[in-house]
Amino acid sequence: MTAPAAAPSRTPALPRLIGPIRPRPRWVELRLLLLVAAALAVGSISLNATVNGEFRLYDVQGIVIYVAGLLVAHLAQVLAGRRTDQILLPTAGMLGGISLLLMERLPQDLVTQSFFGTTLTLAEVQLLWLLIALGIATTIGIVVRSDSWLRRYKYTWAAAGVALLLLTFVFGTEVNGQRLTLDLGPISGQPSELLKVILVVFLAGYLSENRALLVEQDTRVGPLRLPPLPYLAPMVVMWAIALGIVVVQRDLGAALLFFGVFLAMLYVATGRFSLVIIGLILFVLGSALMATLFATIRTRVDIWLDPFSDPLGAGYQVVQALHAFARGGLLGVGLGAGLPEIGGRPPIPAVHTDFPLAALGEELGLLGVVAILGLFLVVVERGMRIGAAAADDFRSLLAVGLALVIGIQAFTIAAGNLKVLPLTGVTLPFISYGGSSLLANAVIIGLLLALSDKGVEPPPPPRVGSSRRWFRRGAAR
Repeated sequence: MTAPAAAPSRTPALPRLIGPIRPRPRWVELRLLLLVAAALAVGSISLNATVNGEFRLYDVQGIVIYVAGLLVAHLAQVLAGRRTDQILLPTAGMLGGISLLLMERLPQDLVTQSFFGTTLTLAEVQLLWLLIALGIATTIGIVVRSDSWLRRYKYTWAAAGVALLLLTFVFGTEVNGQRLTLDLGPISGQPSELLKVILVVFLAGYLSENRALLVEQDTRVGPLRLPPLPYLAPMVVMWAIALGIVVVQRDLGAALLFFGVFLAMLYVATGRFSLVIIGLILFVLGSALMATLFATIRTRVDIWLDPFSDPLGAGYQVVQALHAFARGGLLGVGLGAGLPEIGGRPPIPAVHTDFPLAALGEELGLLGVVAILGLFLVVVERGMRIGAAAADDFRSLLAVGLALVIGIQAFTIAAGNLKVLPLTGVTLPFISYGGSSLLANAVIIGLLLALSDKGVEPPPPPRVGSSRRWFRRGAAR
């Protein structure tokens, strides 16, 4: 009698991380995008009524192309079936639309660029960069399903960012005493915009790996309790290198942005408010030292303290910005009705890069400025929400850090326009003219979208590094 054949063993099938693509409706996002389209249409009609006295869109082609780009980005998200945040795209889209209206309203010869034999003016160039930024944010939000390529190579990313800044320092173009722009053929940009993203990735990776040690262990310096200095050293050194290069380049805005992001992420990871106090003290001392050593920074501090001491020279732009806010009042003078030209030019020379909020403050008033700042707060809130719901420390810190980059940068340039802080060279995210700024912020929105996906690939299992094993052995003893 033969034994019955053994039944074939069945190993439970592993869940598929990437299933078939199934379109998923995004009704909240669609309704918000329709509101964005309506708001931009009203703004364009208002602008045309003021400038030309006609009740129609000021630039039909530009508005239609931009709104179509937003709807294509929405459709791509629907077809991809990702369960990502539905608030980020409309919020960033509204900020980009405000930028487009502002660039259409300003003199078009402020910027002219040639692409493959075609010359584009200010609004056309900005529209091109906005469409590219939408494509980048949408692609990253759809394609990125794993963060391993970020967390594994954090030191490589940081080294690449610092190397890019060094190349700018050596081969960059100097403007107004600052060597910030790197030219690559017909394309130029500011590497510091990309470095802010790289810095957040590095800080998120390092802090997530050493969070327990930074929180549980103490190094006493007098009455202060600090995290163990050996574990802070690599992070501080990498940050100091980048910050030192930026300071040497006289880029005060990027230095302030990097410092703020560093302190904020360190506090989020450790919960130690003492570190923030120490950091602020060091920042004040460092700023005083930089103002003593560098004439460019000293001039900006002097302008901040009293721009009316030289209203036709060094303080001219700040004085004109303050006058613009004063003329705008509570409700503004209306799109196209502000910025009285002086000699055929806007009263603020760098209105499209450093002072867009002043121009919007004059034409949209205090309520318009508060609404714009509220949009930035929405981006920060969504980033915080994504970080709170993240599956592990790395994703949580990465989402929070990326959101804080947008928030701190917007606060820095707004405070500079309002003379709350010294004027810096950073741009107003999504609104200021500039391709490198728009593309870097598009990467941030794309990463936040990817991190918000409820069906994203689970994080890798935590690895116990040599430092963590050493700590456990020491605790066992």
